[in-house]
Parts: sequence; C-alpha cells; structure tokens
Amino acid sequence: MRYLATAILVTFCLGLLWFCPSSGQQGGSRAQAVATPPEAPVEPVQLEKHGDVRVDDYYWLNKREDPAVMDYLVAENEYTDAMTAHTNGLQEILFEEIKGRIKQTDISVPYKMDDYFYYTRFEEGKEYTVYCRKKGSLEGVEEIMLDVNKMAEGHEFFSVDEWTVSHGQDLLAYSVDTVGRRKYTIYFKNLTTGETLEDVIPDVTGNMAWANDNKTLFYSKQDPTTLRPYLIYRHVLGMPVEEDELIYEETDDTFYSYVFKTRSKRYVMIASHQTLRSEYRYLNADEPGGKFKVFLPREGEHEYQLDHYGGDFYIRTNLDAKNFRLMKTPVNKTGKENWQEVIPHRAYVLLEGFEIFKDHLLLEERKDGLIQMRIRPWSGEGEHYLDFGEPAYFAYARDNYDFDTPVVRYVYTSLTTPRSVFDYNMVTREKTLLKQEEVLGDFDSGNYQTERLWATAKDGVKVPISLVYRKGMKKEGSSPLLLYGYGSYGYSMDATFGSYRLSLLDRGFIYAIAHIRGGEELGRQWYEDGKLLKKKNTFTDFIACAEYLVQEKYTSPEKLFGMGESAGGLLVGAVFNMRPDLFKGIVAGVPFVDVLTTMLDESIPLTTGEYDEWGNPNEKQYYDYMLSYSPYDNVEAKEYPHLLVLTSLHDSQVQYWEPAKWVAKLRAMKTDHNLLLLRTKMEAGHGGVSGRYKRYREAAFIYAFLLDLAGIKE
Repeated sequence: MRYLATAILVTFCLGLLWFCPSSGQQGGSRAQAVATPPEAPVEPVQLEKHGDVRVDDYYWLNKREDPAVMDYLVAENEYTDAMTAHTNGLQEILFEEIKGRIKQTDISVPYKMDDYFYYTRFEEGKEYTVYCRKKGSLEGVEEIMLDVNKMAEGHEFFSVDEWTVSHGQDLLAYSVDTVGRRKYTIYFKNLTTGETLEDVIPDVTGNMAWANDNKTLFYSKQDPTTLRPYLIYRHVLGMPVEEDELIYEETDDTFYSYVFKTRSKRYVMIASHQTLRSEYRYLNADEPGGKFKVFLPREGEHEYQLDHYGGDFYIRTNLDAKNFRLMKTPVNKTGKENWQEVIPHRAYVLLEGFEIFKDHLLLEERKDGLIQMRIRPWSGEGEHYLDFGEPAYFAYARDNYDFDTPVVRYVYTSLTTPRSVFDYNMVTREKTLLKQEEVLGDFDSGNYQTERLWATAKDGVKVPISLVYRKGMKKEGSSPLLLYGYGSYGYSMDATFGSYRLSLLDRGFIYAIAHIRGGEELGRQWYEDGKLLKKKNTFTDFIACAEYLVQEKYTSPEKLFGMGESAGGLLVGAVFNMRPDLFKGIVAGVPFVDVLTTMLDESIPLTTGEYDEWGNPNEKQYYDYMLSYSPYDNVEAKEYPHLLVLTSLHDSQVQYWEPAKWVAKLRAMKTDHNLLLLRTKMEAGHGGVSGRYKRYREAAFIYAFLLDLAGIKE
C-alpha cells in the first residue's frame, strides 16, 4: 500500500517529517549561482488504452540507470538549494531548537516478555537505537542485543526492521536494509555468547516468526521486481539457506502474504490479504515440520483477522458486519457454522482491534472519529470504558505480552499532550503514568489550545477537523495554518503530539488535521465513500475543510498551507489542480501523483494489489475516473501556489519518477512565478532517511520553507 508503515504514518502527527535535505548545506556561492530552474528534455511517448491516446513527455524519467535521469535529479536538488539558501540560517536555528526539545540520551519504558524486560535507548550525539534487555528484573544486568550505531558505520542508510527472540530466549533473528528499498537480509545472533551465526538469508521482506523448537524460523520473500511478498519459507539453523523449504506460495498477484505467531505462542500463522479479502493458515508452533492448515478459505469480500487463546481462535470479521464484530471458534472446528458471537456488530462503532487477557477482553473501538478502550471481564461484570477527557486524542494498547495479568499497558497522546505510557489495572481501575515524553525547555501544555470542528462537504456530509494553536490566537484570518490530510486505505489520521511542531505553533501557526473520507475515522463506510469511483470525495472533503477554516477566520488563502505524504501526496496534488486559489503553498512528500500510468504498469510494486483501492484501469470506467483526477495528467497552463516536493531515489512504494515527472510538467506549463522545488534524497526510501539527526534537519528544512512563505522571519 502507498502509505508508510504504522509507526511511520503517524509520524507527521508526532512531528517527525521524513524527507531529509543534505545536512551539510549552509548556502554559498555555488548554490547561489544556480539561478535558472532545470528543464527536463521532452521525449514524447504515446500511451494508448481504451482507444484513448495520452502523450507523456517525461516518461523517460523512469529509467533509473540512465545518467540523464540522475543529472536531472541532481540539477533539481541544486536548484532547490539555491532557492532556499536564504533560509539556511533559519534552518539552523530550527534544527537546534528541535534538537533542544528532545532528550538526547533517553530510554523507553521496559516491557516484560517471558523472563526478560526489553527496552531501547538513545545516546546523545548518536543517530540510531540501542536494543537492550535485562533478565528477571529492571535491576538486572543490561544485555545489549543490537547497537545499531556500530552496525550502521560506513552506511549512508541503515535500518533494522523486525527482530524476534527465539522460544528459548537465547537466539535473536533480525532484518537489515542498507539501501532503503525494503529488501532485507536476515541475520542471527546468539545472545548468550554474543556470536553472530553463519546463517544469513538475503533478499527477503524482513518479516519472520520463530517456531518453538528454538531452531526453525519461518520468513517471507518478495517478487524481486514488484516487491510483492508472496513466498513463505522454512529455515532450520545450521542448514544451507539454499535448501530452505518453500512452505507456501501466494499465486494470486492481488494478494500479499506474511507470517506471524499468535500472542499465545501456540501457533505460527500465514496470512494472505488483499484489500477486500483475507485467508489464514495455521501450524502448531511445537511441530514446525508439519503442514499448515487453512483456517477459512478466501471468499467474496470477507476480511478477517485471527488470534488464539485457550482452545479457541478469536476472529475479528466483517461477515455480515460492515464495522466488524468479534467471533470465536474451537481450534479443531474452524468452519463458519461453528463460530460463536462474542461482540456484536454496531452501526456507529468500528471494532478496530482486540487483546485477550486471562480474565479480561480489551476492545479498541472507534466512535465519532475517536479511539475508545472498552474493558470487558470474561465474567460479564464490571464492563467499562477508559476516560481520556480531551476533545481530540489518540490511544492504543501496546506491549502486552502477558496473559495472566489484570494490567493493560497503553499509550496516550493528544495535540497538547506528549506521548504518555500508562499501566491500567482493569480490576481496580487505577491508572499509573509510567513515562511521558519529556519536552525540554519551557514547554507547558497549558499554553496550547486544541479544538474539534466539523466542516460541511459539498454533499452535506460533516467532516471532522482537529486543530491546535498557541493560546491567544485571534480568529481574524491572519494566522498561518498548515492543514494535513491523508484519506486512503482506511487509515485514520489521529490527533497526536509532536514536539517538532512547536516550532510552528510558537511562531503563530495553527496546525490542523482534516479527517476526510477514505480514512476510517467515522467507520467502515467513511472509508468506502472515499475509494474507487468515490475517490473524489477525499479531495472535495479536504477543500471543504480548508474553506471552512477560512470562513471561520482561522486563516486566509494568503496564509493557508496544505501537506500530504504518499497517498496523501495524491490528495494535495489533486487539490493543487482543483483549487490552486485556496492555498499559499503545498508540501507533497513522496506523492503518488502519476496514478493512471502507475496503475496500468503491473511491473511496479503494489499495483495489482491495489485494484480494490483505486480501481483497475484496464476497465474503462476506472480508467476514465482516474484520468479525471490524476494530478500529473491534469496539470494545466494556469497559476499555481508555491510547491515543495520531496521524494527518495530508492522509494519502493511511490517510485521517484512520479514526483519528478510532475515537477517537470509543471515547470513547462504553469504560468506563475511561485516556487516549484523538488528535493530527491539519494540514500533513502519511502520512509525517508535513517538516523534521528537527519530527520531533525529535514523538519527544519520544511518548516523554514513554510515560515518563509508565511512572512515569519527570525
């Protein structure tokens, strides 16, 4: 899917912006000498489909290995450096300011898993995480499992994706990407001796799960071209990787597959998913040499997820339940005729997830756009909800690996509340704050105000908006405002805190999130009304939110900015064409803007698996509809707002040439003199750069762009 992984996708809401400029740029004669925007050569290619002929002048930019392509991307970077050189001083101020708010030497809240407490920590001046554990208690001796700072030496990009400890707690499997293309290598480490084993599994997805014999690992591989994960292998430590057994192959190219272990550790699961369908296979983790059994064959538009507890599988399913319900069935009777309802379907409440404890069931629900946590004792008495007490917030359960406990751990944050980790006793209802993200300096949450507003879309639907600003803001239309949106894949954009964002708020900016259709904030129907042949609702909802904020004098078109990333880049790209008069500037990160050409190319990663999201353009009705909104195809000879476009050369989800082509076409056609900037990070992928200091600099670069256009100077 053309979104960032969960930890990444919420990062803008957390204030972490991912597309980093060169950290060493401080202006200078060379940058200032580059005054003319680069012109991409025109090489027309005719693209024919359904009797329609489109001429693509910049199709050649998809030739990654062509020196002319690299020359063009470098020229665009140099032009961007030149046009932003006057903000270098401001960028440095912002960088130090952002860095100064974040505790540079820090440790996460340890969580218990089996006999160990696991945690991560950062050290001042270092880019990467140190993964650690202690046996028995928090007073135990620290064991460093991975020091990514040492591992990353000599690499411009370095990412540890998944890591998992064996059933015997003495072996670590972990996956590493040194390019950013999300092609990983799995390594193994003996945690007792510190030895790195000879077993190395290259060119994999990074996804994996241990069996219970302490020597068998299941892992997934992807198609080398499309990067679709579709093969599940079994590796036995000490055996040649070339002899690993192929356990499962997903032959439907609209599905992707991965492997995981149930929370009970009793079963290894193979999941196959498509936008509208699911299928699971299960294997007793004590019998890793056995054969996987199908839980329920894929059918119709049936989506479900599984976990295990006791003698039953628990199923979150949309079977006769648009907003999902919870069922259970005996392990040896998985057919639907044996399913028993645990939590019924509700028309106005979306069941997002569940966690099982010995004496309690925790339900994560979404109502009116907000997460609610419902505690339900298995005894049936004492059911209740946690009270969060703010108009806009985000909460989720985390790091709960122990069944036999009355305590659930969860994370809470809001637009004014830093990320906070709580333990909640489901029996006594006592809440214990374990840690709140420390914001250094003079931060006081009482200085900021958050609101929840509702804009009216063109078809009369009410669209929620979450926003935050520094107290004292006057609604006179004079405040600069950054409106963020996503609106795809049913992914909800929640109201979360970001210490980075204080650099905008303290300079008078308002930050707002448009909870537009295509997400799942208001239930499953909210998602379905923003996809396929209803996709334009996503764009018009965003416009309605912008118009409402102007109408209510929170801002004005001369002070309004929009931002979106990945599929959110498609959002702001479409809005950029539809209502250029409404915005002062737009920031588009790894934007999915060449929709039609991409969805017609089945060799590109993600394409076939996304027909149920965007439509299959091989069918004329979807072809015509995509053509009507695809940002690249709808560039016109007219005036546009200022635009900053950010991409990564090794992006595996939105290929770099989409934003490159878009910028080239805009350069040739737009009639204004506003800024049009493209920055390509040459050592990164869809998630941007690796390393926290590089991300600080990226945030400083983007914020300097916004503040400069808003007329706010240091």
